[in-house]
Amino acid sequence: MEFLIEYGLFLAKIVTVIVALMVLIGFIFANREQLKERVQGHISVTRLNDRYEQFKDTLLEAVMEKHEFAQLRKKIAKDKKAEEKALVKKHKAEAKQKAVKDSDGQKAAAGDAEPQAEESADKNPVKHSGERKRIFVMHFNGDIKASALSHLREEITAILQVAKAGDEVLLCLESPGGMVANYGLAASQLARVRSAGIQLTIAVDKVAASGGYMMACVADRILAAPFAMLGSIGVLAQLPNFNRLLKRHDVDYELFTAGEYKRTVTMFGENTAEGREKFQSDLEEIHVLFQHFVGEYRPGLDIAKVATGEVWFGQKALSLGLVDELKTSDEYLTHWAESADLYQVEYKEKKNIAKKMGLAAEAGVESAMTRLFSKLAAWRHHAQ
Repeated sequence: MEFLIEYGLFLAKIVTVIVALMVLIGFIFANREQLKERVQGHISVTRLNDRYEQFKDTLLEAVMEKHEFAQLRKKIAKDKKAEEKALVKKHKAEAKQKAVKDSDGQKAAAGDAEPQAEESADKNPVKHSGERKRIFVMHFNGDIKASALSHLREEITAILQVAKAGDEVLLCLESPGGMVANYGLAASQLARVRSAGIQLTIAVDKVAASGGYMMACVADRILAAPFAMLGSIGVLAQLPNFNRLLKRHDVDYELFTAGEYKRTVTMFGENTAEGREKFQSDLEEIHVLFQHFVGEYRPGLDIAKVATGEVWFGQKALSLGLVDELKTSDEYLTHWAESADLYQVEYKEKKNIAKKMGLAAEAGVESAMTRLFSKLAAWRHHAQ
């Protein structure tokens, strides 16, 4: 029995070492790939209407009698064909009216004003009244470095090549915030949509805090789920200091700088009151810039009231003016599915085997840590 126990422990150690080596190798390969030139990706477009229609057809087929379902399918196909014919007929009539109007010589009578107006209309084409609205859907899942930014900028660039007045961009945003410069650039990418005259809607189902809300506030309209967390209009910085530990072990740390404020606080040196004061001053300045940015896009907000670093849930965020409506992204999309064309736009990069191994190892470690923390929390609750 003792032999089996020792053998089991030995096997456990071997498995642990192998898993650790696989994780290490995966991270090494992943980091090597990041140092190389980024592999050219591609834009992927999915028509969400087809997806919703497939869901609907599958359920209807399951709950209806076969002959009833067949009749329904025929009726839907007939109605769709009639709608398409009516739309084509309307467009032909409009084109004919425009041709007659141009041939009447009104362009010459109007002088230079009308050609300029027509040129402007060509640059900003307005959708015909019978044409369906188009909504381009993107997703942004933010981490501390706003890593999804590289995909966001490509997706926006692609959308702006085809978007016209009357179209809409919907960003499903989830982010607790992170690095100021990264999220500032992400917000600037979204500002490109508004600058192009395209309506920008942002839906927050879970969280848009700090840098996440910096992105959200750029929208023409912000939607939030009832229990989504929004706000955290503030600035945070923290770092450990090992100076006393180094002194205790007789380790000297020397820092050389040129410029009075090149380094204000440090992890290993002895921080001074002046250095801390300067660092705090820098944080306050960033906070002021953050407030001005939010106030520019949402002028109705009481900035002094909401720029305290606090986070609010959906209903309270609505009453404070941080959002415009309580609604989930799914609710918003299904509402428009019948009357608009929904296109999900994704920028996808090609991943080689090394990078896939790194991502798989990272996902495995994250999953293992999540299970461990869950078990510890359950054990603590049981112990209490």
